[in-house]
Amino acid sequence: MKSLSIIDWVALALVIIGGINWGLVGLLKLDLVATLFGDMSLISRVVYVLVGVSALFVAMLIFKIGKKTV
Repeated sequence: MKSLSIIDWVALALVIIGGINWGLVGLLKLDLVATLFGDMSLISRVVYVLVGVSALFVAMLIFKIGKKTV
């Protein structure tokens, strides 16, 4: 099996960051991205978009890996 590329690892890291952020929102009502970069500031919106695009990328990566193992 082919190893993961740098882009794959970055996408996985962003998805993990997004998951942690949502966990904090659910448990503590703390949006860490908004706390660090401002509520819906340009930087916050870029982070949210990158996490969303990364989630789509990781979903496609999972299907691609799944097809290779079957």
